[in-house]
Amino acid sequence: MKIGIPRALGYYIYYPFWHAFFNDLGIEVVLSGKTCKRIVSQGSALVVSETCLPVKVYVGHVIDLLDKGVDVIYSPSIQSIAPKIYNCSKLRGLPDLIRNVIKRDFLLIEPTLDKSAPKQGLYEYLYESVAPLGITDKKRIKQASKAGWECMNNYHLMTKAGMPIDVARKNAIAGKVEIVNDHDNFPISVAVLSHGYNLHDDHVSMKVFKKLEKLKVKSYTSDNLTKEEMSAGVNVLNTQLYWANEYEMTGAAGHFLKDNNIDGIVTITAFGCGPDSLMVERITRYAKRLKKPLLNLTIDEHTGEAGFITRLEAFTDMLLRRKRTTIVEALNKQVYRDNSDIQRIRAEIERMKINV
Repeated sequence: MKIGIPRALGYYIYYPFWHAFFNDLGIEVVLSGKTCKRIVSQGSALVVSETCLPVKVYVGHVIDLLDKGVDVIYSPSIQSIAPKIYNCSKLRGLPDLIRNVIKRDFLLIEPTLDKSAPKQGLYEYLYESVAPLGITDKKRIKQASKAGWECMNNYHLMTKAGMPIDVARKNAIAGKVEIVNDHDNFPISVAVLSHGYNLHDDHVSMKVFKKLEKLKVKSYTSDNLTKEEMSAGVNVLNTQLYWANEYEMTGAAGHFLKDNNIDGIVTITAFGCGPDSLMVERITRYAKRLKKPLLNLTIDEHTGEAGFITRLEAFTDMLLRRKRTTIVEALNKQVYRDNSDIQRIRAEIERMKINV
């Protein structure tokens, strides 16, 4: 028994759970290929132009699975993850979109998770996920969910410790837990804020983390934060949660804006995303108030890599010059009067290759 999962949207959030859950029930999970120009083009051709890039990518991944001969597609409708906290309308209606734009013969499994509605919680959602495949034993389903949670918890343990997302996912699925020691000693640190399906899809994000690493910039994301840290970040921005993905945007932003070890913020948003436009506006206002440099990159299927790289390079160069100036001015004003402080600052200057 096989089930196809598109490598897009919810995959970047829930896949460790899904994989362990289905595997425990004896269901083989088949993934679509990695996002490429062909997949984006196939998805874009079937939806209206105003549709955001992540949804276009998702549709393309469903087609990729069908082309591979997978005739059972898992496309859940995640309506609400907590009372009165909702997903955007495009994600909530994802199964309806797939059913209406892809005119092919396949079984679409479309469970609904809505914690703002009665009797539509997690276990009802899990039951709906496998009942169409003939699995209705609730004890068996509950036992499989425990395997899912164990895998998911291990995944989060590794990402919070700074392990790259793809490595943490691979380890969690293999049943391994490894904690890495971060030896990077880059002069600049930035927080990169977006949704997982934008950040960790190399085609969509144009390998932003590898580009930053090449520029000698240490990057952090919401994946490195605990839920408590993001909840506190929401309070920093003095906002009220409504959207399901606000933790990873406004919550993470609030945390990193107050972190003096973070030199700048980079936000990556999909063109036409309504919730993101509202969140980024609030983040931008607070960044200005706290005098934290911010770069907003907007992406769609037409975004050119050259312009993307140029803006990143200019931003990181500005951060380096800004940090250099701050350190040199502090040293010249003898703000650091203790000899050990002066030695530490001079070592920092040397590390940044600054001539004074």
